[in-house]
Amino acid sequence: MRGLIRAVIFVFAIWSAYWLIAGFGLRNAITTWFNKQEEMGWQADFSAVETAGYPTHHVTRLNNPALADPVNGTAWSADWIEFQSPAIWPGRQMLRFADTPQRLSYFDQTATIQASDLQAELQLQPGVALVLEKMALTAGPWAITDDAEALAGGETLGLVMEQTDLPEAYNISARIDGFTPGDDLRDLMRSATTLPQSFETLELDMTTTFDKVWDRSALEQSRPQPEKIDLHLAEMKWGALRLFATGQLDVDNQGIPTGEIAIKAENWRDMVAMANAAGALPDQAVNPVTRALNFMAGLGGNPNALDMQLNFRDGFVALGPLPLGPAPRLILR
Repeated sequence: MRGLIRAVIFVFAIWSAYWLIAGFGLRNAITTWFNKQEEMGWQADFSAVETAGYPTHHVTRLNNPALADPVNGTAWSADWIEFQSPAIWPGRQMLRFADTPQRLSYFDQTATIQASDLQAELQLQPGVALVLEKMALTAGPWAITDDAEALAGGETLGLVMEQTDLPEAYNISARIDGFTPGDDLRDLMRSATTLPQSFETLELDMTTTFDKVWDRSALEQSRPQPEKIDLHLAEMKWGALRLFATGQLDVDNQGIPTGEIAIKAENWRDMVAMANAAGALPDQAVNPVTRALNFMAGLGGNPNALDMQLNFRDGFVALGPLPLGPAPRLILR
């Protein structure tokens, strides 16, 4: 019996020592990263750091963290953020964010984000590079505001990015339940009275191949850039409006896409009116575009449904035979 007690005490002492050493290492790694960002010219600070979770987890909380990158003009701050991982393997991190407002800025534009149960799960490969195997971002009810005006919100948020058998390729899926556009967006599209408050469906499923894997260098040096996008499905349902898209794009080193995206739109005339109200379609182009699309919809047998293709060629994009202008550059800053 005494031997068993001694063995239990010995194991307890060894585990406690491991927990303390590993906890100190995690805490030191986080604070060192902040210090390195400051040396690179960032604003990277926090008011205090705390460690808890004994004996099964390591929980490191930073109070009042703030990050700002002067190069790309982005900044973020919050009341606190927690890093939680199983004590046995710190490579599976859970980041928990404060339910209180967070501030996200891009140069002189600042938005406030408030979300319930916002957390990000990170699964990293063992090793110094910390290659990302999986990232999942989830939240309950959330809202984004600007100067106390609602920009967007939703009942839930789910985003998953998971590495495939090809290390540089990641499956990316997103779903938002009850997505609600803000009043400014609804007023811009003149849709406040013709469409419900929230979307029925807003989903995305695609596989993206980057020029390198996502690892710690994505934060410390440069972001991986997309080389190929395989859009399995993008779907939006908002009242009578229905929009589906699928296709493939190749992206060169300048961020210019080449390829085709097939689109099916139901009640497309309302979409044309909304594009015009938003300023994306000039007044003088509304009638020619409507006539052309009406002709194409008639060829499909259903005048209210439109099957079209977005063609990306030589730096320009066209909707079927209708040129839309320069293609957007797909570059991650």
